[in-house]
Amino acid sequence: MFRVFNLTQERIVFLFALALLAAFAVFLPGFSAPDNLLALVRSVSVLGILGVAMALVVIGRGIDLSLVSLMAMSLAWSLQLVTNGMSLAGGLALGLVMSLVFGIITGFLIAYIEIPAIFATLAMGILIYGFGRLFLIDLDVVYLPDAAHPIVWIGAGNLEGIPVPVLVFVLVCALAALFLRYVKSGRFIRAIGDNPLTSRITGLPVRPVVVMQYALSAMVGFLAGLVTVTSVNSMNTRIAISTFVYDIILVVVLGGIGLSGGRGGIRNVIVGTLLIGILINGMTIMNIQYTVQNVIKSVILLAAIVADTIINPRDEQTAQQGDI
Repeated sequence: MFRVFNLTQERIVFLFALALLAAFAVFLPGFSAPDNLLALVRSVSVLGILGVAMALVVIGRGIDLSLVSLMAMSLAWSLQLVTNGMSLAGGLALGLVMSLVFGIITGFLIAYIEIPAIFATLAMGILIYGFGRLFLIDLDVVYLPDAAHPIVWIGAGNLEGIPVPVLVFVLVCALAALFLRYVKSGRFIRAIGDNPLTSRITGLPVRPVVVMQYALSAMVGFLAGLVTVTSVNSMNTRIAISTFVYDIILVVVLGGIGLSGGRGGIRNVIVGTLLIGILINGMTIMNIQYTVQNVIKSVILLAAIVADTIINPRDEQTAQQGDI
């Protein structure tokens, strides 16, 4: 039936998001207020940026459960370095280097040691959080120091009435889409995700590209962290052990990017971010408990994974250990 109406998962989710937006606007007092809508798009920008980071990995038949942990700890360390007297540029540079190093290590473990991505990134996420709290960061919450105020506009500024985080999200989406479509290494990511064995046989540099995926994910995650800390003037490191990473996976899978790799694109991230942003905002206005919200999002994630399995079935060739 869906084929008759040319309905893909992306289009179904987009139509559902519009229907949900209309329903909330009619039945929820204050939802359609300009201030609330502005807060909605600002709040989902970080989720969308992280969704792009995750998409770059998932399209290449991977997954990154360490993304939030790395974002939180690298930015928290940067803020602490600046608080302790280092220059703003130096602190941010070291935080970015930390993020890149851990991203490359994760990619190396997956590409060369051949640890399944889901286990490698889960372990790295725990390691990054423990390492950061033990050796780098003293407190759970690190606040934005006075020396970092020149960059507050990244998370709290507006340009012609449009929140800067939204513009950052749009820019990240545009660059990622161009990278996947026109840059050779970006096309390699999609080819490897579609069929890694054939890619290896045809001579594509499969292992270096896998490492590159996780390095790119780490860089985009660091940018998302920068938007976060300049929006709320702090970084709570406990987000590293929260369920936030599953919200990111939900955005990616719900938008229509197949976990089996090689399918979907940045447009799917935008659609998934739109739906989850509307849903979270509506549930918050309805004063639904955080635990109940997590249950609802978990059910949606499970349904999205089931739908992905049906729409993108995996045969014997693609169902090898470590595909995701």
